[in-house]
Amino acid sequence: MNAFGNIIYRLGNFSAGIRYEAYLPPMAGYDSRLEGQGFANRWARYKTGIVDVTIGNFYEQFGTGMIFRAYEEWTLGYDNSVDGARVILTPLKGLTIKGIWGTQRYFWDKYEKNDRGIIRGGDFDFFLNDLLPFMTENKTKITLGGGMLSRYQADMDPIYKLPENVASWSGRMNLSYGSFFWLTEYAHKINDPNAINNFIYKDGQALYSSMSYSQKGFGASLSMKWIDNMGFKSDRAVTGQSLDINFLPPLAKTHSYSLSAMYPYATQPNGEAAIQATINYHLPKKSKLGGKYGMGIEFNFARTQSIKKTLSSDAKEIGESGTLGYEADFLSIGDDLYFQDIGIEIDKKINRHFRMILSADMINYNMDVIENHPGEPIVDAFVWVTDLSYRFKRKHSIRWEMSQLLTKQDQGNWLATTIEYNFAPTWFFAVMDQYNYVNKDGIISSTNSAGELYEKTIEKLHYPTISAGYTKGTTRVSLSYGRQREGILCVGGVCRVVPKSNGFKITLTSSF
Repeated sequence: MNAFGNIIYRLGNFSAGIRYEAYLPPMAGYDSRLEGQGFANRWARYKTGIVDVTIGNFYEQFGTGMIFRAYEEWTLGYDNSVDGARVILTPLKGLTIKGIWGTQRYFWDKYEKNDRGIIRGGDFDFFLNDLLPFMTENKTKITLGGGMLSRYQADMDPIYKLPENVASWSGRMNLSYGSFFWLTEYAHKINDPNAINNFIYKDGQALYSSMSYSQKGFGASLSMKWIDNMGFKSDRAVTGQSLDINFLPPLAKTHSYSLSAMYPYATQPNGEAAIQATINYHLPKKSKLGGKYGMGIEFNFARTQSIKKTLSSDAKEIGESGTLGYEADFLSIGDDLYFQDIGIEIDKKINRHFRMILSADMINYNMDVIENHPGEPIVDAFVWVTDLSYRFKRKHSIRWEMSQLLTKQDQGNWLATTIEYNFAPTWFFAVMDQYNYVNKDGIISSTNSAGELYEKTIEKLHYPTISAGYTKGTTRVSLSYGRQREGILCVGGVCRVVPKSNGFKITLTSSF
């Protein structure tokens, strides 16, 4: 059982709260170290127009998060809140200054000296249009920002001499003009030998840039990211999804359909080069192709691959512990494909009652790198989805979804269907089945990146689920029963493994 509750008290400029959590035990797929119950977070805050002070647990982010982001994601059992102090100052209109100090949450473990690092840092934002009188009426809006953050952790390693203070810094710019927006940020981190990078002494750096343009009926965005050795944790010996100081945003579409989302991408902090482009176009109403109600079309392209690494002068092999590890030219791109997703989605309203969504995606997924499964071949998958919904009364609607995933790797082919009935705004009922029919003989035979034959036998299985839910005001109750397939669940680039399971699931959410 997973459960939590927040109690918040407010009086004028003052607020305080506590968060109670219980994992008795954690649900399947959640970290076993979450088991237990108690008050996980507690905080007090005083906020005026100029000063904002928080003592206790808090969440915060500097820029895009490439040097610091503290947040929680309940669906993943993820919480890296900081226990300490935060001060936010707004001394002038257009100027914001932040300062933070503390230690990060590590499941239920209370902080003890040297068991994990202490983080401290500061950040600022200058909105030039408010600070500079001659730019007040300018249509071009510019914000400049930057931050610094360091982690202190004592060196107790018997083999290596490790830096106790690891500093990082970043600079960024946001620019907008009418319908055009551009964000870019560069981050740098001094050498930080840790378990993620195999204890090498190379500095880390990253660049993220995103541009977008939108107008009525049309929108487009283009983003790029380049990362080199930017894993950053409160404890240099920890791996996995805990004690993350920073956040490295993935460039990949977040799919809402189950088979399209079967192969989600997870950021590779040791090095990756990525690009993503999205175009949205709405064909006008009463046009030849748009018809009476118009039609929406979305095209998405995302690709991530390795960076080009060469041997450093002090290393015998790339990534050798105790050395610089490797050399990499800024913005270099390697030959290894990590992930690619090319897709199109069409959203068409046929009449007042009937709506249709069609989508197709071609996905390439490097299991060796993303899931650390050496010897596995790259998955080449094609996924199509048909989503039909019909509203036959003002509050009554039914939705039918059919999708298929075709691949000769991993677990082979899948077929999924869902029928959902909604009685807005209170009830919903749904029946779903995912069928891993593999192929004709149930044997997956492919060649991995090393040219070796890879073969395994997959059992053909159905994964049926029935569910229902009821909503009343701010309270929602849902119940489901069925079989859950094994897979990866990712939210915002943070992922957890979901094991096979079979049973009931009850979810209750409420606020008052």
